[in-house]
Amino acid sequence: MTEVGPTGASGTTSSTTNAEAVSIAYWDGKTRRAKVTRARWLGVVRGIPPTISRTPTAASPLAARDRARVWHARAVAAWRLATNPPKLDAWYCIHHYEGSWADPNAPYWGGLQMDLNFQAAYGPWLLRHKGTADHWSPLQQIWAGVRAWRVRGFEPWSTTAHACGVY
Repeated sequence: MTEVGPTGASGTTSSTTNAEAVSIAYWDGKTRRAKVTRARWLGVVRGIPPTISRTPTAASPLAARDRARVWHARAVAAWRLATNPPKLDAWYCIHHYEGSWADPNAPYWGGLQMDLNFQAAYGPWLLRHKGTADHWSPLQQIWAGVRAWRVRGFEPWSTTAHACGVY
């Protein structure tokens, strides 16, 4: 005797639905991971905590796959942005003259020798949650420098920026 499902076909409806649900769950997981990755890299660029929005479950495996691909592309773009800050060679040159990325000596911390007022102005979330700049990653320190550079130019590092030929 053969089981007949709601569509009249023998036993195919529940297995097809189950396979689609598994596929949708797989692609939704990929979407979630890509969103987390994108938020983390944009958090480095912006100096703020990562925020992740919820996405409703896709209606079909193809829609879930397409959405995962879009979010993967966005995560890759955020990674490229974060790892290629403006004037990266200048920041490494300034760091060469200023100090170690983990320099804990007050009143200036980190590889770009940032004082507390500078850190509070251009990396307030990082200062509150990670402490002084010597606890930040080199990219987080550079992006704090980029945020300052967009407002003030290389004035905070006028001597070393001049030695590097960028000021």
